[in-house]
Amino acid sequence: MTGKTHYLIFDTAGGPCGIAWTAAGVVRFQLPGEDAATTRRLLLRHLPEAEAAEPPPAVTRAVAAAQRYFAGEEADFTDVPLDLAGQSDFFRSVYDAARRVHWGETTTYGTLARDLGAGPEMAREVGQAMAKNPVALIIPCHRVLAAGNRIGGFSAPGGSTSKVKMLALEGISFAPPEPAQQSFGF
Repeated sequence: MTGKTHYLIFDTAGGPCGIAWTAAGVVRFQLPGEDAATTRRLLLRHLPEAEAAEPPPAVTRAVAAAQRYFAGEEADFTDVPLDLAGQSDFFRSVYDAARRVHWGETTTYGTLARDLGAGPEMAREVGQAMAKNPVALIIPCHRVLAAGNRIGGFSAPGGSTSKVKMLALEGISFAPPEPAQQSFGF
């Protein structure tokens, strides 16, 4: 990370979120916790030196996009500047690839690995990158699924249940399909 770190806890329709930034960009995004104190604690666990502050314009835009997102409105985070200093080159390449998965789309760990020129054996490493994603939502790790389009894990509060809820906001359902015809009743 470069320079001093600041943060903001803000309300969304999904609950209070947190965002932290440096002069270079966003360093952490905390998905909704049960309350603002929990969100703040989870955010500061990773950034104990961060200080509360009013965000610069780019962060204000990211906050507004997160509020739209949790209200069920399409939101795009591809222009949010990130500070991923300290992340490996491989993780950064995974994060760049994941940022290209847009609203209402999903991909798999294996597909991301293949898109990066790696074989399917690297799917596990892609999964590790997603699990350690410091800016969930901005890097949309919730849109990356396990093989066979299974939901897979999710390291945010609420685990895979939160992942399913976030995907549902984008119109992606994991409910079984409706039967093609009604029962004849006998």
